[in-house]
Amino acid sequence: MGDEQHGTAPVTTDGHSDTPLSDDRADVTVVSSETAFTGKVWNIRRDVFEYSGESITREYMEHTGAVAVLALDDEDRVLLIKQYRHPVRVREWEIPAGLLDIEGEDPLVAAQRELAEEADLEASEWHLLSEFASSPGGSDELIRVYLARGVTATEEAFERTEEEADIEVRWVPLDDVVDAVLAHRVQNPSLTIGVLTLLAVKERGLDTLADARTPWTRHPKLGDSADR
Repeated sequence: MGDEQHGTAPVTTDGHSDTPLSDDRADVTVVSSETAFTGKVWNIRRDVFEYSGESITREYMEHTGAVAVLALDDEDRVLLIKQYRHPVRVREWEIPAGLLDIEGEDPLVAAQRELAEEADLEASEWHLLSEFASSPGGSDELIRVYLARGVTATEEAFERTEEEADIEVRWVPLDDVVDAVLAHRVQNPSLTIGVLTLLAVKERGLDTLADARTPWTRHPKLGDSADR
């Protein structure tokens, strides 16, 4: 047995509240902040901040944020791409996605660009499907998933290099994708969250979808673009 640990007991509630379930923004005092490591794509930031009466140091990956696109055709099929991901050594099934790494680019425009660049497709109807933090304990990455419908081929085919050079594209029935998620045969978070959210939306009605230009107020790095 190790030494006895003392601390504050977690606050529990009975789960009933008149307030809608929602994350809360926490404004903490950051004593210092520095780049601990500079990488080719992302940096590691080290922050010292005050919380619950303590001075805490945390290091996390600084991320631009990203967008992903769940494209759905008239036959209820989802557009999937298979792409190599080196950190996990897997060619995994995904939905088109990309970084918000062009300064000043609107997230919706970024999503439209990624759909064209990765699958040579464009869409006439766009809605906001989901938002999530990919790893909030170790990264500030936020991802927004869009639903794209009215999909057609672009006039131009895009050249792809590096990991994108051998992208495989497949249209898969939504039910089959959900089956793959529930059977743990696919692991990509944007794909998983996107298709399960779409399944819930379809059960409740597509009119529950949010406008594609809904302000992304929780993204800390968009600045004025979050108010568009």
